[in-house]
Amino acid sequence: MLPFQAHPEVWVLVVGLVALAGYAAKVVGPKAVRDGGPIVTRRQTMWFGLGMVVLWLASDWPVHDIAEERLYSVHMAQHLLLSYVAAPLFLLATPTWLARLLVRGTWVRFLVRPIVAGVLYNVVIVFLHWQNVVNGSVQSPVVHYSLHVLLMAASLLVWMPVCGPLPEHRISLPAQMIYLFLMSIVPTIPAAWLTFAEGVVYSAYDIPERLWGLSVTTDQQLAGLLMKLVAGMYLWGLIGVLFVRWASRNQKAEKAGRTLSEREILTWDDVKDELTPTATP
Repeated sequence: MLPFQAHPEVWVLVVGLVALAGYAAKVVGPKAVRDGGPIVTRRQTMWFGLGMVVLWLASDWPVHDIAEERLYSVHMAQHLLLSYVAAPLFLLATPTWLARLLVRGTWVRFLVRPIVAGVLYNVVIVFLHWQNVVNGSVQSPVVHYSLHVLLMAASLLVWMPVCGPLPEHRISLPAQMIYLFLMSIVPTIPAAWLTFAEGVVYSAYDIPERLWGLSVTTDQQLAGLLMKLVAGMYLWGLIGVLFVRWASRNQKAEKAGRTLSEREILTWDDVKDELTPTATP
């Protein structure tokens, strides 16, 4: 294990985000919520706390140091924590009134469209696995930090249609299942590249001193498996949860004798329309 290394920049980030959240809840919230409803619910507070814990664990010692100096597989795990766990938790933690204040510009509404967000996210993922980018990021803390900001921004966009705080930007459960399925496809390309590469992919991690006895090729293969299997199983697990929820709603509707709306019926035309919504004026 690497010796302890303090990262005050991470602590400043965590404290700053908590302070901003507190300011939004105590100062901005009462002005934005005038109907007597809750400014922040307990569940949103819980999601925010969990998101901050994940962000801190992924960004501080020892994960950050191992990811930057020793093992690319830990670097991959770091990215998965940020994009697949922290980002959706922060969206779940965001009150609707706050989201409406932040997502007001036409260009922001354009970016959160499912196809646009999905394409941007996957472009970022492929870019982050480019050899020159990886080798350069581990040599420069500033570049590494900037790439994490880029990853978080793309992740927040890509999760908006699934668990975003604005109902008008969330797509139906059937469309969410298709959307998550598509999200699981593109990352398999760099994952396969890492898993089956015969030589060293990232020279920055080809160092004599190995951690936990993992060779550089084994480390690469582990990173590829994390991206392909762990990330894939995570997304497919979410698809399963959404399917059960959708089936349960259909069953309850049938028992109640209610006719399902077009939004609740899984048809390709409906899903296609939801994945390419028109901009909100």
